[in-house]
Amino acid sequence: MTRQKKTLSEMLVELGLLSPEQAREARKEEELTKQPFRKIIVQKGFISEEDLISFMASNMNLPQIELENYIIDPKIIELIPEGLARKHQIVPLFKIANTLTCAMFDPLNIFAIDELRNKTGFDIEAAVATEKEIKRALNEYYSAKGGLEEIVKAIDKERLGLKEGEELELKKLQQISGEPPIIRLVNLTIMQAFHDGSSDIHIEPEEEVLKIRYRIDGILYDQPALPKYLESAVVSRVKLLAGLNIAERRAPQDGRFQMKVENRQIDIRVSVMATVYGENVVMRLLDRSSTVMGLPDLGLSKEVVKSYEKLIQSPHGIILVTGPTGSGKTTTLYASLNAINSSQKNIVTIEDPVEYHLNGIRQIQVEPRAGVNFATGLRSILRQDPDVIMVGEIRDKETAEIAIQAALTGHLVFSTLHTNDASGAITRLIDMGIEPFLITSSLRAVLAQRLVRVVCKDCKEEYIPSEEVLREIGLGSNQDSPIKFYRGKGCLKCKNTGYKGRIGIYELMAMDEKLHNLIVAKASSEEIKRYCRSSGGLSLRQDGLEKAKAGITTIEEVLRLTPKE
Repeated sequence: MTRQKKTLSEMLVELGLLSPEQAREARKEEELTKQPFRKIIVQKGFISEEDLISFMASNMNLPQIELENYIIDPKIIELIPEGLARKHQIVPLFKIANTLTCAMFDPLNIFAIDELRNKTGFDIEAAVATEKEIKRALNEYYSAKGGLEEIVKAIDKERLGLKEGEELELKKLQQISGEPPIIRLVNLTIMQAFHDGSSDIHIEPEEEVLKIRYRIDGILYDQPALPKYLESAVVSRVKLLAGLNIAERRAPQDGRFQMKVENRQIDIRVSVMATVYGENVVMRLLDRSSTVMGLPDLGLSKEVVKSYEKLIQSPHGIILVTGPTGSGKTTTLYASLNAINSSQKNIVTIEDPVEYHLNGIRQIQVEPRAGVNFATGLRSILRQDPDVIMVGEIRDKETAEIAIQAALTGHLVFSTLHTNDASGAITRLIDMGIEPFLITSSLRAVLAQRLVRVVCKDCKEEYIPSEEVLREIGLGSNQDSPIKFYRGKGCLKCKNTGYKGRIGIYELMAMDEKLHNLIVAKASSEEIKRYCRSSGGLSLRQDGLEKAKAGITTIEEVLRLTPKE
């Protein structure tokens, strides 16, 4: 019997988790059967596995892992041979530098750790998990190694009773969605999407196949389709994870769940909606581990950064960030709050959803079932003595009026609107029923934005656009010398798209006396736009073209995403 096991036994007795008699009985059986002490005390019912795991995690400085919420890269699984993993009941989780972290039921087994270290050449970091979870993970990951194709081949269609076009009963759906190959299939789909930098996963039933698409850098890309007979199993698995009703196949449903991919916490929002060929699923991936970007990292020009930083230091007023869904508005708001965050300010947000956690900032989640929407949440925030308020979106007149009232009573308010450009924000507020004099009294600035794809650095090349394209951007053949632009040829790094990553293009409209007078006079959006251009402000398209000339993005991206001028 090792000293470690004696110590564990003594600690459990001291804390009253084991009686002295139980400890003696377990040690005696350990000597006879050579089974681990921890396994014996659980098998005999002296202590529950959950209590033992919790005790080991808190008293022995061992991280406790819930394997059900982990998605493990197949390449990590391959680092430990199946025989060795099953022998010691070990599941590799992730590798950082030369350290491989593994989930173990018996993390005090120094012989197992030594053997792992010798076989893999890595330093081994042990984490503790239940035996049940370890066994499930071993079956899940080692029974169907490889990519989606191999997993699909490993699914026993006949055994599971999967047939195309057949609606399965609830009990059968629950059973199939918990099968290791189905779990593995859904997990790998999520993990691959995360690796590819996807913001969304689309699972789309068609007449003959189950279509999979990833949204990468704002564009949807087809992935290998799945057989139609897997539709019910895959959709049910996602619904089960999101806490949705798997028996309900007609009404739209929304849910969410969390997964860990390579030790990064991923929040996944799920939307399910019935279509002609079955239930359509869209999953939005939010990486909680991502750090909030600084304003200069967003793509703002030096001049705009300087002006905007001054504006967000205002003691009161409204600052609006505008653009369509997926244009990076939330990222800009978070960067703005981060830039002004200090211990001297009380910053409170109301969001739907809370996408990232910000240190030192109180964040509130919209909860319609609890009666918490943007308007009611904003009213409550005003009773919390805030200095700065962020409202996820101004969707209606009520929210707009409360936000303006907050700005007029000494608070700095940030929010978003869905408009095509900066001047459109004025029109939108007036259309909501807000009086022009209230807009001019409260509004400090509007920052319109889009996200354009960045030219891949690994396959970037110079080129001269066609005469037609040059005319469209206001550059004709009368130039002294041809203007060179840049594009990506396509390579493995960018998956032959020519792009990798995205960056913002911006239009900043700050309130001044002339703009104030135009709004009070109920000038049109076009008149306001003309004034902004005449005063030296760059439009979205102009800012985009500056980035295209600098080789950051392409003309095509700018033309695709900005309003025509």
